[in-house]
Amino acid sequence: QVRLVESGGGLVQAGGSLRLSCAASGRTFSSYAMGWFRQAPGKEREFVGAISRSGGSTYYADSGKGRFTISRDNGKNTVYLQMNSLKPEDTAVYYCARLSSYGDYKTIGSWGQGTQVTVSS
Repeated sequence: QVRLVESGGGLVQAGGSLRLSCAASGRTFSSYAMGWFRQAPGKEREFVGAISRSGGSTYYADSGKGRFTISRDNGKNTVYLQMNSLKPEDTAVYYCARLSSYGDYKTIGSWGQGTQVTVSS
């Protein structure tokens, strides 16, 4: 089982930026596609974006297109979510997840514990 630990959340003003990190345990990190999700208070968890095993391909939900960038460093067993031009509606707990495959963000192998992002207006 892969253990995932997110970090980098915090309080930021609207228009600001944050970079979230997700560190994975184990030696097989490069074998997995990874995804980022978020859950706002009173709402269901939603998909943010995904990255392929090599990091060469990414795709995003409409909410983050043009503002969010996912990257990974397989040598450090870490995946990142760079968030720019943040809006108050981006306020949520952000989770990373191991995906069953790059094109399937609905089948999750394991979740991290989440990190809170709060965007003030």
